Amino acid sequence: MVQVIEKVRSMRQRLREDRGAATAEYAITILAAVGFAGLLVALLKGDEVKAILSELVHRALSGG
Repeated sequence: MVQVIEKVRSMRQRLREDRGAATAEYAITILAAVGFAGLLVALLKGDEVKAILSELVHRALSGG
């Protein structure tokens, strides 16, 4: 009986700990960053965006 009580206490203590919370938050943040990067890649592959960026770089390098 004492062993059962000790096991229940041990399980309750483990359930109260927040050890995995930070890891889950990092995982969600990384997934969001990857999604945003994918969106940027999709946008930058478009011809319009390439033309705008090329013009911007050309004007910056030509001084005008």
